Amino acid sequence: MFKKILKYTALILSGIFIIIQFFHPTKNIATGNQPNYIGHTYPVPDDVKAILAKACNDCHSNNTRYPWYSKIQPIHWWLNKHIVEGKREINYDEFTNRSLRFQYHKMEETIEMVKEGKMPLNSYTWTHKDAKLTHDEKIKVTNWAQSVQDSMKAKYPMDSLVRPKR
Repeated sequence: MFKKILKYTALILSGIFIIIQFFHPTKNIATGNQPNYIGHTYPVPDDVKAILAKACNDCHSNNTRYPWYSKIQPIHWWLNKHIVEGKREINYDEFTNRSLRFQYHKMEETIEMVKEGKMPLNSYTWTHKDAKLTHDEKIKVTNWAQSVQDSMKAKYPMDSLVRPKR
């Protein structure tokens, strides 16, 4: 009896696994120019651009490089969840479309997350070994984020960048 239950359970699970292979989320691949890209407003040095490309842009831009295993469900759903959440936090391709406070705060968070080693996520660096940031790369990214904040401070009044304390 137990063997029959196990056999039918395996068949049902195999069937479900096969069926879900036909259902994939829309891929995060934009075409054309990204008019709200951070680099159109704030300079992004080539070395920082390369670091962002290898360690950040898959989840924080409108263009994700999908690995071969993204064709397998439920992995694609899991990856898509990370992409959606990452873009909600900060999307470098939609950066200037957000409020000045948001932009300023996200540069603050970028500095904090990179310094503390919270970004890129461990689950990302497990499969993207080149995305692990070296000490020098962390310094370059945090210095760049600080320079964006400094540019904003020079251009806009502070009360438009941070919420006044009450």
